[in-house]
Amino acid sequence: MTTILCVRHQGTVAMGGDGQVSVGNTVMKHDARKVRPLAGGKVLTGFAGSAADAFALLERFEAKLADASGQVRRAAVELAKEWRTDRALRRLEALIAVADEEVSLIISGSGDVIEPEDGVIGIGSGGSYAAAAAKALLRHGPADLSARQIVEAGLSIAGEICVFTNGRLHIQELPSKEASK
Repeated sequence: MTTILCVRHQGTVAMGGDGQVSVGNTVMKHDARKVRPLAGGKVLTGFAGSAADAFALLERFEAKLADASGQVRRAAVELAKEWRTDRALRRLEALIAVADEEVSLIISGSGDVIEPEDGVIGIGSGGSYAAAAAKALLRHGPADLSARQIVEAGLSIAGEICVFTNGRLHIQELPSKEASK
């Protein structure tokens, strides 16, 4: 289990995750890195679910990204189609969050490619808690909070509530398209 949070705010995209890896009710690892840059650091990915399944899907997404000349939306749709129709892939238990300078998406095995309208993604066991905290900070928090600070706060709050989320956070950032305007 895990928590991944992505926030698009003030010209930056930040994606972070906690480090906990659990098997059943046992914590097996505290410092896993579940957020990774792809495409030379132009795309951020985060995964929740079975680690082996997620790694298999991330490899496929990276290949689709290369085939799509770095177009994240197109690569996501192609992966979702393959994931849903391939008999072996359909059994994989994971969710993937992806973001680049233009778009933030959730990709699921049921063929969903979802772009949240507010730029906030929360996946995994603590994803709803982290997303709720991030949305509250975006609406009512200090205006000078950065995307990274919001991700850090959201993940920390999720870690206080969700037993499958710890406080060892790994956060990556990249500029969003609105930063270059």
